[in-house]
Amino acid sequence: MPTMKISVFSQKIYPFLLSAYRWYLQTPERSLDEAYKAALQIKAIEDEHFNGNKIDLNSTIHSNSVMDYFESDLKKQLKIVRMRLTEFKASRWFSNESKQKAAHKAGIEYPNPSLILEKLKFIDDVTSKYTNYDYETTSSAVVKKPQIVQVEPNEIVPASPPQLSNPNKEPTPKKRGKTDTTGILPRSLLSTISRLQIELDPTSEQDVVKSFRQAQKRTIISIRFILLLIIVPLLTHQISKILVVGPLVERFKGTETETVFLNYQMEEEALVDLQRFEEKVKFQSLITNTPPLSPQEIENKMREKAIEIAEEFREESTNAIKNVFADIVSIIAFIWFLLVSKPAIAVLKDFIDNIVYGLSDSAKAFIIILFTDIFVGFHSPHGWEVILEGLSRHWGLPENRDFIFLFIATFPVILDTIFKYWIFRYLNRISPSAVATYRNMNE
Repeated sequence: MPTMKISVFSQKIYPFLLSAYRWYLQTPERSLDEAYKAALQIKAIEDEHFNGNKIDLNSTIHSNSVMDYFESDLKKQLKIVRMRLTEFKASRWFSNESKQKAAHKAGIEYPNPSLILEKLKFIDDVTSKYTNYDYETTSSAVVKKPQIVQVEPNEIVPASPPQLSNPNKEPTPKKRGKTDTTGILPRSLLSTISRLQIELDPTSEQDVVKSFRQAQKRTIISIRFILLLIIVPLLTHQISKILVVGPLVERFKGTETETVFLNYQMEEEALVDLQRFEEKVKFQSLITNTPPLSPQEIENKMREKAIEIAEEFREESTNAIKNVFADIVSIIAFIWFLLVSKPAIAVLKDFIDNIVYGLSDSAKAFIIILFTDIFVGFHSPHGWEVILEGLSRHWGLPENRDFIFLFIATFPVILDTIFKYWIFRYLNRISPSAVATYRNMNE
């Protein structure tokens, strides 16, 4: 038996682990090569279509459709360069002498340091021309465009003079959030003055069109990013559970008798189901005209039902174990996606900021009351209880009533305190009328 296990390990598991380890050792070289290829793609576009110069998106050499194509390609290649260089630096940071020896034993030869430096220099030479270009979200253009702020509940005007007509102008400072916009004069008066300046500007029409296009891009990027935030964890969970976690759990799980029940609650549910089946069999034999079942026949039926129930709970236990590891993988994928999408997060923040603060006072108060009643209101404990019980069953954990009641007694209170502080500290300064409407509706 031990010889058989060693044979299976050497024939199936060991080659897989060896190939995975070789792939890990080759990460620095692979990442650098992919970043170098992306830089070569950018250089090829420059040489072929821009006479070896920087890809200028404001150029009039090509049509708008062609420039849009170049812009999307540039975004893609710059993103690949940034991600692969980050991967290269991280893998080099974990590299040491022992890993180099292991790579040499595995038949992996690292490239010459001079070749690595040459590739890095070429990548820096190509991408340094686009350091001020936001390849993911064109946020620099969003900052330069005329912003839209609220003057009155039903009136929207540009908040600053257009600044797109001069492409060589220095980048404007980072836009301040609405929570930081405090001044001596009322915001509506300053907005009116800015609107008059824009209306007197002869190029205002073109700037408004450009501003609308940038706002359209921002909306598309934000909606796409929100959908990806939902799709990426769910898709990662399902794929990892089916292709990676599931086969590993099935291979290394214990014997059938050891993995039927993960906790005592599952065992109690199984016993209740078996008891109900026994009572159901006896009840049917009493109300029908058929001869009563013998004890042996009842025992046979009970044995078949017990095997069926055991199989169901064994599958449920295995599925719970798979859920734990698949959830860990999906959380890692979600965090990684957030780390590589910082420009999109900035655009999403600006998008939500414009939507939320562009609502009327009544709409703001309605949304505030809706969310507070759901999460910290009088009926919220029932919802939290359902969520915690669902998570416990999802991970195969016993439902600890003491923990659930303690969580309900503390967490919603903490949320309510934080929310009230936010209303007092920020919303009361930004939109006092919304706070007054909220208090009136709440009363």
